[in-house]
Amino acid sequence: MNPSIFVLEDDPDISRLVRHHLENEGFTVRVYPGGATILADAERQRPALFLLDIMVPGKDGLEICRTIRQTAGLSSVPVIFLTAKSSEADRILGLELGADDYIPKPFSPRELVARVKAVLRRFERPLPPSPMTIGEIEIDPSAMRP
Repeated sequence: MNPSIFVLEDDPDISRLVRHHLENEGFTVRVYPGGATILADAERQRPALFLLDIMVPGKDGLEICRTIRQTAGLSSVPVIFLTAKSSEADRILGLELGADDYIPKPFSPRELVARVKAVLRRFERPLPPSPMTIGEIEIDPSAMRP
């Protein structure tokens, strides 16, 4: 199954461009022109990544990011901002709210795809092995020595 990316973008031309390039790389893309339903849909079907514009109707991208980071089932999903708000203060705010990357518009579609793949690679790393208990025996793989 292809990783799904939820895109919050109200500009139809940009959303078509983003969809085209991400789908060509094998991603499944769902575009949301406003923030009204993106979180409810994400709780039903958890995406691999959120790509958020900041200035959209209804809940803006900053508010959506803040909610993602406070929602138990979504807090570990990576977030990338793709937005025209490109000042240093805007970028810092986005990253401090929990974004994993911040791409200012105008942007290179090839760089966007590369950054999406890079963020997803960081989140694919396996978790350290956890201790197992079988009857009265506990095995802690992290404590094993060669």
